[in-house]
Amino acid sequence: MSTTPTLPVLDWAQGRAAHYTAIRREIHSHPELGFEEYKTSDLVAERLQAWGYEVERGIGGTGLVAQLRRGTGTRRLGIRAEMDALPLTELAQRPHVSRRPGVMHACGHDGHTTMLLFAAEYIASHCRFDGTLNLIFQPAEEGLNGASRMMKEGLFDRYPCDAVFAMHNMPGLPAGQFVFRDGPQMASGDTVVIKLTGRGGHGAMPHLATDPVMAAASIALGLQTVVSRNTDPLHSVVVTVGVLHAGTASNVIPDSAELQLTVRALDRGARELAERRIHELVNAQAQSFGVAAEVDYRRGYPVLVNTSAETAFARSVARAVVGPQGMVEMGPPVMASEDFAFMLEKVPGCYLFIGNGTHIMEGGCSVHNPHYDFNDTLLPVGAAYWASLVAHYLAT
Repeated sequence: MSTTPTLPVLDWAQGRAAHYTAIRREIHSHPELGFEEYKTSDLVAERLQAWGYEVERGIGGTGLVAQLRRGTGTRRLGIRAEMDALPLTELAQRPHVSRRPGVMHACGHDGHTTMLLFAAEYIASHCRFDGTLNLIFQPAEEGLNGASRMMKEGLFDRYPCDAVFAMHNMPGLPAGQFVFRDGPQMASGDTVVIKLTGRGGHGAMPHLATDPVMAAASIALGLQTVVSRNTDPLHSVVVTVGVLHAGTASNVIPDSAELQLTVRALDRGARELAERRIHELVNAQAQSFGVAAEVDYRRGYPVLVNTSAETAFARSVARAVVGPQGMVEMGPPVMASEDFAFMLEKVPGCYLFIGNGTHIMEGGCSVHNPHYDFNDTLLPVGAAYWASLVAHYLAT
């Protein structure tokens, strides 16, 4: 598969690839957790200001927006990249390994930030357009609702956009291959904490106790019927019990037990149904075992839904850049979650994937893995895509 864009921007980008590879690896070596991206936002802001962008910092804590206006056009385009790392210890041996114990860029946000920065330089110096470009560098995507916080602090009120786009790397796909999908692209992500309270006792005399462990075990199994018997099989839902805590000794029935779940859905109605049924099932099961139940249902990221017109436009740009052989027009949905979904609830747009590579040593390692690394060969093609998208969307 060829990943060589036909537009002149790629010739320029290939000549600057080594420079941006060094920047990406510098960010990788100095990762920062959500709402702590001070050095990363410093690096981004300094370069953008030098290229003539108007930069506002402090939106959503460490977030920033860089705006470039040209001509008299009224169209307004937004492109988002995220900056935060994960609380994970990097295990791979490479020259640019994380220098912060317990923190690493295990999802490729260092690469996403660099690709958009890479494109920003070309756009400022070579791209003719008519309208307003808003580059959104977001903090705290990894479970901390950075997008939501930026929006609550006036992101789209101060920087209105007619459409907004974002890109994420995808290990397991050929390097540089673009993948699109209309409609639901990524699942909602909710967390549930279930606390069960019974009456403890001696393991040899269970009839004198009220056992929360048996209730927890029954609930853990029963929750899967929410997926298999309550939701439409065509509307994907996943309920995973990731934590079950109870007791400290084999011969003691504990007073309490706790389960922690993740609940994901690709349909807004299925999400609502799953939440209702989990409450009903937990309370009914607990009552049948004679224990008390407390359900703390914490809504996280919503379903990420790509709008049709903007996705069609995003496809057309990829077709011009890499050709039909370098893209997948309608890829499968992903059950992971992404807070760009909040932005798409407010503004039409598209979230797309770019393949990070298939070989385990060349971009194929899964994200959120201590051996993961962003594939630097994506930098010029990703930058070329963003620059081309700007040129087409804000065409003179």
